[in-house]
Amino acid sequence: MKKLKSLIRIIFGRTTIMLVLMILQILVLFGVFRWMGDYLSYFYGGMTALTLGVVVYILNNRDNPYYKLAWIIPILVIPVFGALFYLFISLELGLGVAKKRMKVVLEQTKPYLTQKESVMEKLKQEDEGVHNLANYIGTTGGYPVYRNTRTKFFPLGEDKYGELLRQLELAEEFIFMEYFIIEKGEMWDSILEILKRKAKAGVEVRLMYDGMCMLVLLPHNYPKELEASGIHCKMYAPIRPVLSSYQNNRDHRKITVIDGRVAFTGGVNLADEYINKKKRFGHWKDTAIMVDGDAVQSFTVMFLQMWNITEHRSEDYGRYMRTAPKLPSDGYVIPYGDCPWDHEPVGEWVYMDMLNTAKHYVHIMTPYLILDHEMIVALTFAAKRGVDVRIIMPHIPDKLYAYLLARSYYEELIEAGVKIFEYTPGFVHAKIFVSDQEKAVVGTINLDYRSLYLHFECAAYLYRNSSILSIEEDYQKTLGQCQPVTLEECRHYPVVRRMAGSVLRFFAPLM
Repeated sequence: MKKLKSLIRIIFGRTTIMLVLMILQILVLFGVFRWMGDYLSYFYGGMTALTLGVVVYILNNRDNPYYKLAWIIPILVIPVFGALFYLFISLELGLGVAKKRMKVVLEQTKPYLTQKESVMEKLKQEDEGVHNLANYIGTTGGYPVYRNTRTKFFPLGEDKYGELLRQLELAEEFIFMEYFIIEKGEMWDSILEILKRKAKAGVEVRLMYDGMCMLVLLPHNYPKELEASGIHCKMYAPIRPVLSSYQNNRDHRKITVIDGRVAFTGGVNLADEYINKKKRFGHWKDTAIMVDGDAVQSFTVMFLQMWNITEHRSEDYGRYMRTAPKLPSDGYVIPYGDCPWDHEPVGEWVYMDMLNTAKHYVHIMTPYLILDHEMIVALTFAAKRGVDVRIIMPHIPDKLYAYLLARSYYEELIEAGVKIFEYTPGFVHAKIFVSDQEKAVVGTINLDYRSLYLHFECAAYLYRNSSILSIEEDYQKTLGQCQPVTLEECRHYPVVRRMAGSVLRFFAPLM
């Protein structure tokens, strides 16, 4: 099974796609030489004009410069299919209906994401910079900043798992779950047993998972199987053998909402490796957070927005909104989502804001490090102006190509003063930013192009919240299990691996 999963990842990888395109290019050119004869010059003239037009278009659009470069190179190398493939992606075939539906859903849910002006005024008095960031998140994504919210941080997947089971047992009205990965095993089986029991007792249970699961993790008819148990279930963007850029935007979110009372997010999927019941890449280091209070409403709305992209009936959103009881003041919480269709990289800008406003430190955990120019500048500039910037990466990677690509950034970052550490017991899957004991982000957003530009993501931004101290304490504890990466080590890293990483950087935005 493990070999089959690896094979499928290779087959559906972008490197494989580019190789297939090159082979097709050769076959088409051979056919052209054989059958077109006297018309060959006209064919090449037309394709040259098409390629030139596509390159000019790419240079003048508003995409990230690295993303532009990653397209221009293959287009020039394989002009026929490179240009056609870019046109296919940029035309977003298959996305039209979904995008229109999303606009409708966003408009319908807007009344349930209203900002309390008193909260914004209070935040402005405390920190105008954070107020401005909250204004950006609210304006671009529609997500308010909340007080009257408590949080609980989980330093490991197994910690979140225990609390999740407890909260699921308390469910009385509804359970919403949205995950990138679900795999049968101890974790999912125990959760599913509760969901079935709750559904039988009259609790509304909705489950949504990303369509990539159907490749090797779950059977294609799994939603129907769960429907028979009273669980409303669907796959987001099931993998189908049709040409559509819709399948490039995966649902990478991890959300659970229970009764509109509590919500969970973070890096933890519903599979045994996330709670260390199954060893894949050594010890699996992951994190999550639970929110309780007013901020739960944003996660409720976030789930319902994704659920209703493919629905054609109207949803009574109001029946799932709850008024939280008065809670002790515990700072500010902004749950937020990131959608690839609005071309607004909210996840990246939030991270960059933390780097650009930090006074003392920014501590980061991420499984992947595939950076664009803006993020490199933000990381290195923060370090150069004296901020303690630290990044914890896996020592045992889950994807060799991603690790080699990450290593290609190490030397540049370390030279600028960024400190990089690798978690020696195994794999880091946590997505954490914490700064100055005042700000933190816990969510699903990796430091790579897919998370920042192509996937549906979510996170919780915390300001002057008690969980920030717990996050930093866990960071320091994790740091004690890491080995530092030195400049000398980077310069003596095997030449073949260094070259592989350098070549991969050309295609990083497409991977």
